Amino acid sequence: MALSLELVDLTKVFTASGPRDSISVFEKLNCRIEKGEFVSIVGPSGCGKTTLLRVIAGLEQASDGKVFLDGTSIDGRDPRVGLIFQEYALFPWRKTLENIETGLEFGGIPKKERRGAAMEYIRNFGLAGFENKYPKELSGGMKQRVAIARTLITNPEVVLMDEPFGSLDSQTRNDMQQFLLDVWQRRRDTILFVTHNVDEAVYLSDRILVLSRRPTKILKAVEATLPRPRDRTSPESNHIRRIILSLLSTSVMQ
Repeated sequence: MALSLELVDLTKVFTASGPRDSISVFEKLNCRIEKGEFVSIVGPSGCGKTTLLRVIAGLEQASDGKVFLDGTSIDGRDPRVGLIFQEYALFPWRKTLENIETGLEFGGIPKKERRGAAMEYIRNFGLAGFENKYPKELSGGMKQRVAIARTLITNPEVVLMDEPFGSLDSQTRNDMQQFLLDVWQRRRDTILFVTHNVDEAVYLSDRILVLSRRPTKILKAVEATLPRPRDRTSPESNHIRRIILSLLSTSVMQ
Protein backbone atom coordinates (compact mmCIF):
# COMPACT_ATOMS: atom_id res chain seq x y z
CA MET A 1 0.00 0.00 0.00
CA ALA A 2 1.51 3.34 -1.06
CA LEU A 3 2.37 5.85 1.61
CA SER A 4 -0.12 8.69 1.64
CA LEU A 5 0.71 11.07 4.48
CA GLU A 6 3.76 11.39 6.73
CA LEU A 7 4.58 13.75 9.59
CA VAL A 8 8.31 14.05 10.28
CA ASP A 9 9.47 15.75 13.50
CA LEU A 10 6.53 18.14 13.19
CA THR A 11 6.74 20.96 15.72
CA LYS A 12 4.56 24.00 16.33
CA VAL A 13 5.39 26.84 18.73
CA PHE A 14 3.34 30.00 19.04
CA THR A 15 5.89 32.69 19.78
CA ALA A 16 5.17 35.83 21.79
CA SER A 17 7.16 38.85 22.96
CA GLY A 18 9.53 36.73 25.01
CA PRO A 19 10.56 33.06 25.28
CA ARG A 20 8.64 32.66 28.54
CA ASP A 21 5.43 33.66 26.75
CA SER A 22 5.86 31.17 23.91
CA ILE A 23 3.52 28.18 23.78
CA SER A 24 4.84 24.85 22.57
CA VAL A 25 1.82 23.12 21.04
CA PHE A 26 3.38 19.90 19.75
CA GLU A 27 6.95 18.67 19.52
CA LYS A 28 8.53 16.29 17.02
CA LEU A 29 5.39 14.43 16.00
CA ASN A 30 6.15 11.47 13.75
CA CYS A 31 3.40 9.50 12.09
CA ARG A 32 2.67 7.61 8.86
CA ILE A 33 -0.85 7.25 7.52
CA GLU A 34 -1.29 4.85 4.64
CA LYS A 35 -3.40 5.53 1.59
CA GLY A 36 -7.06 4.73 2.24
CA GLU A 37 -6.74 4.57 6.04
CA PHE A 38 -9.33 6.07 8.37
CA VAL A 39 -7.39 7.47 11.32
CA SER A 40 -8.91 9.38 14.23
CA ILE A 41 -7.16 11.76 16.62
CA VAL A 42 -8.24 12.10 20.25
CA GLY A 43 -6.61 14.03 23.06
CA PRO A 44 -7.21 16.45 25.95
CA SER A 45 -8.91 19.77 25.20
CA GLY A 46 -6.35 22.37 24.14
CA CYS A 47 -3.68 19.86 23.13
CA GLY A 48 -3.51 21.19 19.57
CA LYS A 49 -5.65 18.79 17.52
CA THR A 50 -7.13 21.57 15.38
CA THR A 51 -3.75 23.27 15.05
CA LEU A 52 -2.28 20.00 13.81
CA LEU A 53 -4.93 19.74 11.08
CA ARG A 54 -4.35 23.36 10.10
CA VAL A 55 -0.61 22.73 9.73
CA ILE A 56 -1.25 19.63 7.60
CA ALA A 57 -3.73 21.61 5.50
CA GLY A 58 -1.20 24.40 4.97
CA LEU A 59 -3.27 27.00 6.84
CA GLU A 60 -0.62 27.27 9.58
CA GLN A 61 3.13 27.04 9.17
CA ALA A 62 5.05 24.48 11.20
CA SER A 63 7.85 25.80 13.39
CA ASP A 64 9.97 22.80 12.46
CA GLY A 65 9.60 19.46 10.72
CA LYS A 66 7.75 18.53 7.55
CA VAL A 67 4.48 17.16 6.21
CA PHE A 68 4.87 14.86 3.20
CA LEU A 69 2.14 13.66 0.86
CA ASP A 70 3.25 10.75 -1.33
CA GLY A 71 6.86 11.78 -0.70
CA THR A 72 6.34 15.44 -1.65
CA SER A 73 6.62 18.14 0.99
CA ILE A 74 3.46 20.17 1.60
CA ASP A 75 4.31 23.86 1.80
CA GLY A 76 1.22 26.03 2.02
CA ARG A 77 -2.27 25.22 0.80
CA ASP A 78 -2.34 22.08 -1.33
CA PRO A 79 -5.32 21.07 -3.52
CA ARG A 80 -4.59 17.41 -2.70
CA VAL A 81 -5.70 18.06 0.89
CA GLY A 82 -9.34 18.78 1.75
CA LEU A 83 -10.51 20.18 5.09
CA ILE A 84 -13.99 19.89 6.64
CA PHE A 85 -14.83 22.00 9.68
CA GLN A 86 -17.33 21.48 12.50
CA GLU A 87 -19.16 24.71 11.67
CA TYR A 88 -19.85 23.66 8.04
CA ALA A 89 -18.40 26.94 6.61
CA LEU A 90 -21.07 27.04 3.91
CA PHE A 91 -21.70 30.28 2.04
CA PRO A 92 -25.10 31.50 3.35
CA TRP A 93 -25.90 33.33 0.11
CA ARG A 94 -25.39 30.22 -2.03
CA LYS A 95 -27.88 27.40 -2.51
CA THR A 96 -27.01 23.75 -1.85
CA LEU A 97 -26.02 23.04 -5.44
CA GLU A 98 -23.93 26.21 -5.66
CA ASN A 99 -22.16 25.46 -2.37
CA ILE A 100 -21.21 21.97 -3.59
CA GLU A 101 -19.87 23.46 -6.84
CA THR A 102 -17.65 25.99 -5.08
CA GLY A 103 -14.31 24.16 -5.29
CA LEU A 104 -14.82 23.27 -8.96
CA GLU A 105 -15.82 26.85 -9.73
CA PHE A 106 -12.66 28.20 -8.08
CA GLY A 107 -10.72 25.62 -10.11
CA GLY A 108 -12.08 27.04 -13.37
CA ILE A 109 -14.26 24.05 -14.27
CA PRO A 110 -16.95 25.05 -16.82
CA LYS A 111 -20.44 25.56 -15.41
CA LYS A 112 -22.10 22.68 -17.26
CA GLU A 113 -19.43 20.22 -16.14
CA ARG A 114 -19.40 21.29 -12.51
CA ARG A 115 -23.21 21.39 -12.38
CA GLY A 116 -23.39 17.80 -13.60
CA ALA A 117 -20.81 16.66 -11.03
CA ALA A 118 -22.65 18.51 -8.23
CA MET A 119 -25.97 16.93 -9.18
CA GLU A 120 -24.37 13.50 -8.90
CA TYR A 121 -23.45 14.34 -5.30
CA ILE A 122 -26.96 15.69 -4.68
CA ARG A 123 -28.38 12.30 -5.69
CA ASN A 124 -25.80 10.16 -3.88
CA PHE A 125 -25.81 12.19 -0.66
CA GLY A 126 -29.58 12.14 -0.10
CA LEU A 127 -30.01 15.84 -0.94
CA ALA A 128 -32.45 15.50 -3.84
CA GLY A 129 -35.18 18.10 -3.48
CA PHE A 130 -32.91 20.40 -1.46
CA GLU A 131 -30.56 21.54 -4.24
CA ASN A 132 -32.13 25.02 -4.34
CA LYS A 133 -32.30 25.53 -0.58
CA TYR A 134 -30.09 27.96 1.31
CA PRO A 135 -28.05 26.71 4.31
CA LYS A 136 -30.47 28.32 6.78
CA GLU A 137 -33.20 26.05 5.36
CA LEU A 138 -31.25 22.82 5.96
CA SER A 139 -30.93 20.63 9.04
CA GLY A 140 -27.54 20.19 10.73
CA GLY A 141 -27.05 16.78 9.15
CA MET A 142 -27.87 18.10 5.69
CA LYS A 143 -25.49 21.03 6.10
CA GLN A 144 -22.70 18.61 6.97
CA ARG A 145 -23.52 16.44 3.94
CA VAL A 146 -23.21 19.54 1.78
CA ALA A 147 -19.87 20.41 3.40
CA ILE A 148 -18.56 16.87 2.83
CA ALA A 149 -19.78 16.86 -0.78
CA ARG A 150 -18.16 20.25 -1.43
CA THR A 151 -14.82 18.85 -0.29
CA LEU A 152 -15.00 15.42 -1.94
CA ILE A 153 -16.11 16.78 -5.33
CA THR A 154 -12.58 18.12 -5.84
CA ASN A 155 -11.16 14.60 -5.30
CA PRO A 156 -8.53 15.37 -2.63
CA GLU A 157 -6.05 12.62 -1.74
CA VAL A 158 -6.39 13.33 2.00
CA VAL A 159 -9.51 14.52 3.82
CA LEU A 160 -9.01 16.29 7.16
CA MET A 161 -12.11 16.46 9.36
CA ASP A 162 -12.18 18.68 12.45
CA GLU A 163 -14.97 17.57 14.83
CA PRO A 164 -17.41 17.48 11.90
CA PHE A 165 -20.29 16.00 13.91
CA GLY A 166 -19.64 17.75 17.22
CA SER A 167 -22.66 20.08 17.03
CA LEU A 168 -25.19 17.41 16.03
CA ASP A 169 -27.66 15.66 18.32
CA SER A 170 -26.82 12.06 19.21
CA GLN A 171 -29.13 10.35 16.71
CA THR A 172 -28.12 12.61 13.81
CA ARG A 173 -24.49 12.11 14.80
CA ASN A 174 -24.89 8.33 14.63
CA ASP A 175 -26.61 8.66 11.25
CA MET A 176 -23.78 10.87 9.93
CA GLN A 177 -21.15 8.46 11.19
CA GLN A 178 -22.76 5.68 9.19
CA PHE A 179 -23.16 7.96 6.19
CA LEU A 180 -19.45 8.88 6.32
CA LEU A 181 -18.45 5.23 6.61
CA ASP A 182 -20.59 4.32 3.59
CA VAL A 183 -18.95 7.10 1.53
CA TRP A 184 -15.46 6.15 2.71
CA GLN A 185 -15.96 2.46 1.93
CA ARG A 186 -16.99 3.37 -1.63
CA ARG A 187 -14.22 5.88 -2.26
CA ARG A 188 -11.42 4.78 0.11
CA ASP A 189 -10.22 8.31 0.77
CA THR A 190 -7.46 8.80 3.32
CA ILE A 191 -9.22 10.40 6.30
CA LEU A 192 -7.71 12.09 9.35
CA PHE A 193 -10.58 12.70 11.76
CA VAL A 194 -10.40 14.81 14.94
CA THR A 195 -12.96 14.02 17.63
CA HIS A 196 -13.46 14.40 21.38
CA ASN A 197 -15.79 11.41 21.33
CA VAL A 198 -13.95 8.15 22.03
CA ASP A 199 -16.97 6.04 21.07
CA GLU A 200 -17.04 7.77 17.68
CA ALA A 201 -13.34 7.15 17.14
CA VAL A 202 -13.68 3.44 17.95
CA TYR A 203 -16.72 3.04 15.69
CA LEU A 204 -15.17 4.76 12.67
CA SER A 205 -11.44 4.19 12.65
CA ASP A 206 -8.75 1.79 11.52
CA ARG A 207 -6.41 3.43 14.04
CA ILE A 208 -6.76 6.02 16.78
CA LEU A 209 -3.88 8.38 17.59
CA VAL A 210 -4.04 9.26 21.30
CA LEU A 211 -2.37 12.59 22.05
CA SER A 212 -0.95 13.86 25.33
CA ARG A 213 -1.49 17.29 26.84
CA ARG A 214 0.81 20.11 25.66
CA PRO A 215 3.53 19.99 24.54
CA THR A 216 1.72 17.30 22.64
CA LYS A 217 3.15 13.95 21.72
CA ILE A 218 1.53 10.80 20.35
CA LEU A 219 1.05 8.53 23.36
CA LYS A 220 -0.01 5.55 21.31
CA ALA A 221 -1.52 4.55 17.97
CA VAL A 222 -4.32 2.19 18.99
CA GLU A 223 -5.32 -0.36 16.37
CA ALA A 224 -9.05 -0.90 15.79
CA THR A 225 -9.06 -3.99 13.61
CA LEU A 226 -12.68 -4.92 14.29
CA PRO A 227 -14.77 -6.05 11.32
CA ARG A 228 -17.39 -3.70 9.92
CA PRO A 229 -20.25 -3.11 10.51
CA ARG A 230 -19.28 -2.70 14.16
CA ASP A 231 -21.30 -3.23 17.29
CA ARG A 232 -20.78 -0.12 19.42
CA THR A 233 -21.35 -2.10 22.63
CA SER A 234 -19.41 -5.29 21.85
CA PRO A 235 -16.71 -6.51 24.28
CA GLU A 236 -14.08 -5.81 21.61
CA SER A 237 -15.23 -2.21 21.17
CA ASN A 238 -15.36 -1.72 24.93
CA HIS A 239 -11.82 -3.09 25.27
CA ILE A 240 -10.43 -0.56 22.79
CA ARG A 241 -12.44 2.21 24.44
CA ARG A 242 -10.97 1.36 27.86
CA ILE A 243 -7.41 1.46 26.46
CA ILE A 244 -7.97 4.93 25.00
CA LEU A 245 -9.70 6.30 28.10
CA SER A 246 -6.90 4.97 30.31
CA LEU A 247 -4.28 6.70 28.15
CA LEU A 248 -6.22 9.97 28.20
CA SER A 249 -6.73 9.78 31.97
CA THR A 250 -3.03 9.14 32.57
CA SER A 251 -2.08 12.06 30.32
CA VAL A 252 -4.35 14.51 32.13
CA MET A 253 -3.04 13.43 35.56
CA GLN A 254 0.62 13.92 34.61
